Amino acid sequence: MIKNWAIYLTILFPVLIFSQKQPHEFVNKKDSLLPGTATSISFKIENNSPEDKIYNLNATTSTQYITPIITNNELKISAGEHTSYIVPIRIAAETPQGSYTISLYRTEKGNENQLLQSVQVTVSGSRKVSLSLLNSPEFVRAGDTIKSTFLLKNSGNTVENLILKSSSNTTINQDSSLLLQPGESKVVRISKNTDPSLGKNEYQNLNLSAYSPEYPKENFTAYTSVRIISIHPVEDDIYYRFPVSASLSFIGMRNRGIYDNGFQGEIYGKGSLNKENKGQLEFHAVTPNPVEFSTFTQYEEYFINYRTENFFAHLGDKTYSSSFLTEFARYGRGAELSYDFKKVTLGGFYNHPRFFRDIKDEFNIYSKFRFNKKTEITAGYLYKIPRMEEGNFSFNNVQLDSNAHLPYLAGKFQPIKNIDVSGELAYSKTDNTEGKAYMIQAQGNFKRINGSVMYMRASPQYAGYFTNTSTFNGNIQYKISEKLNVFANYVEDAKNFQRDTLLLAAPYRKFLQYGINYRYMKTGSIMLYNGFQKYQDRLEPKEFDYYENFFKVSVDQKIGIFQLNLESQFGKTDNYLTGFSGSSSFYTVNLSFEKFKTSFNLYGSYAITSRYQLKNQKQIYYGARIISQFTSKSYLSLFYQNNYMPEEYYKDRNLLEVLFHQQIFPGHEFDVSGRYALQRGELGNKDFIFSLRYTLRLNMPVQKIADYTTLSGNISNLGVKKVEGIRLLLGSHLSVSDKNGNFLFKNISPGDYFLEIDRSTTEINDIPSIPLPAPVSLTNKENIFNFGLTSAANIQGQIHFNESEEKNQLSFAQFQNKKEKKKKDNIILEASNGDQIFRKIAVIGENFDFTYLRPGDWTVKIYRNGLDKRYKISMDTFHFTLKSSETKSLVINVVKQQVEVKYQQEEIKVGYNKIKK
Repeated sequence: MIKNWAIYLTILFPVLIFSQKQPHEFVNKKDSLLPGTATSISFKIENNSPEDKIYNLNATTSTQYITPIITNNELKISAGEHTSYIVPIRIAAETPQGSYTISLYRTEKGNENQLLQSVQVTVSGSRKVSLSLLNSPEFVRAGDTIKSTFLLKNSGNTVENLILKSSSNTTINQDSSLLLQPGESKVVRISKNTDPSLGKNEYQNLNLSAYSPEYPKENFTAYTSVRIISIHPVEDDIYYRFPVSASLSFIGMRNRGIYDNGFQGEIYGKGSLNKENKGQLEFHAVTPNPVEFSTFTQYEEYFINYRTENFFAHLGDKTYSSSFLTEFARYGRGAELSYDFKKVTLGGFYNHPRFFRDIKDEFNIYSKFRFNKKTEITAGYLYKIPRMEEGNFSFNNVQLDSNAHLPYLAGKFQPIKNIDVSGELAYSKTDNTEGKAYMIQAQGNFKRINGSVMYMRASPQYAGYFTNTSTFNGNIQYKISEKLNVFANYVEDAKNFQRDTLLLAAPYRKFLQYGINYRYMKTGSIMLYNGFQKYQDRLEPKEFDYYENFFKVSVDQKIGIFQLNLESQFGKTDNYLTGFSGSSSFYTVNLSFEKFKTSFNLYGSYAITSRYQLKNQKQIYYGARIISQFTSKSYLSLFYQNNYMPEEYYKDRNLLEVLFHQQIFPGHEFDVSGRYALQRGELGNKDFIFSLRYTLRLNMPVQKIADYTTLSGNISNLGVKKVEGIRLLLGSHLSVSDKNGNFLFKNISPGDYFLEIDRSTTEINDIPSIPLPAPVSLTNKENIFNFGLTSAANIQGQIHFNESEEKNQLSFAQFQNKKEKKKKDNIILEASNGDQIFRKIAVIGENFDFTYLRPGDWTVKIYRNGLDKRYKISMDTFHFTLKSSETKSLVINVVKQQVEVKYQQEEIKVGYNKIKK
């Protein structure tokens, strides 16, 4: 037993020596061998002859990446014996995955006969990709390009197909798809443009990611952060300012054949009066309109309001509202107050309506009680005073004949999660009538289904916003899958309501539609509708009154830059106005796209309808809108539409519109517009409106919040020719040093800045004694900053590669044949002085340098960068002090390690005798 152990140890002695220099232990497998390890392969050698024999053994492999540690040897085998011969091999880290052959050639001494024995081995795959930052600037001036480099390395033994991607607005300066062979590395360069108009210094983060389509969940990412120094900074103001805009317009209008014109002024301001932003003030004043009011011109308005976290006060014009049932929206002139006591809010208003002749004045008070975020109750009282002296104007046959009292109670709560319920009860009493109204609304939102429903009812004598009417609307949507959902909508308008006469009421409508929506691809969907609709004109004489069953198809599709919408609707119409029935068909196309900073929207529609005066009446509608943003300070808008459907009579409608906006310089804007329009209620008579408008935007100082500061300093001469005439930059401020190196910045707003030096005003080799740009925080009234100017130093060096062999040593086999071109291995060099770090990749056997370095203590470190472990860097760290104008020379030695393999003095046979039967 002891003899057998001695034999094996003797044979494996060279292998044990080699294994001490490897990161992994030897293995004895022929399959699933790991790259970067050492193992051994055994061959069985037999001598079946009756005499002793001596063999010359030569081991080879089928690849340059697998190398025998001992290639040649001599072995003596006695007659009739069997022997195991062990060949130690080393598998390089970059050995590709696959099967390989280990061959042993056996030549009998004194005989030319050669025998071949082979063994198949399998090298398993090993993925190891790394991505790291190589170099990136610490500072970049706004408008310059950030350029960063990253090192992408494949340390595994499989070919990597990698896709590169980066953050938005970042350019990868090479093909974003690449193949990395085992052991191969690539330097990836990315760049990003910065905005030259940046108003504040800021950080910008860049990243680079690499991933393989075969392994999408494995993502390799490296980051860098760069400080952007503004070249046109907006300094922090020492005053807190309130924004105000003032404008003057000249308006002309041909209104129903009569031309009128004049000037209109406007002033508007909104903002806080202190830097703590605890209260917000808003005011607006518009002088009377020189022409008849329309949607496209402003009406006379004056108001001022003030708001804090708990308090609100308003004086002047606004749309006043007490509740949905009592006074939903009433524009007028008055005052409003409210105060929030956290759980309770008290408030009220007085309003003198301006566009509703039935009401002279109205008063409202209310209390709101909040139990939690989802539950609250509001109790209020509205008092209306009619305008008796002007003859009781009626709207929709509703007459207010005396003072009206309207108490109301409203609330909202959440009975269960995902469902919100709200409602209101109201009561009205006049001298002659009593009425009531109620409203309830519910909304639900679940994972697959969501919807809402609302019902309102007002009695015939109710004197609120609605009278003798009801309304119901609801919608529901069910999500069957990510691509498919069904929906339904129902709307029934209120018939009698007391809206302002500023605009006409929309037609009465009642409709139901239900359908299905299918998204057949990410950029396309189709919707199928079915339902009915009823439209009735509210004016006399009526232009339309019909009931229609319809089916509609709508397709949305994005094709490149184009967004296309196609709609077709087919319906059967009962025309109550004329008493006949017929079909109504509509075909509509919408096309939109954006190009050259210009958006285009084209519209066309063709209809054959029985909704109006004629049966099978043909209608064609078409139009376009073009908006072009020339610069950030100017744009042009063009709009045209040949006509509108009669159902849209209640609003002002553009037929032709041209708008141009130009900012002349900051704070001064110019607008010109002209349009042909159909005014509300008109179906064919066009009117022309044009406007010329000048706007001045001011930031009025209301509070001084800081004092101006100064920055002074001295540039000391540390061995340079001069320190006079050196330009220094601090934000947008400039200073030039005198003959003694003194400089001064006056009247600087407090804040954080960067002090820069204009290198064009120094000698080419001059360098500041501290890193510049340097951050400077100006908080005191007087600030001092000193630094020196010296001559830059350099580092130059060579990387020597030593590959000497001695006769009594057996070296490792090369990965490549000597006839082949030798692979250029490289290392990473890093030079650092504690404040700055510079890195570069250097090729073994070539020169390197670091230029324009600040004198002082420096450290140069050498990183292997995946260098083969057989190569040793004699010294991987250098510490030294650089003097002014000094060029330091370094020599980096890379030595190929040798393993000495010794033989025992006496031969020990490993084998066994044949057993004779």
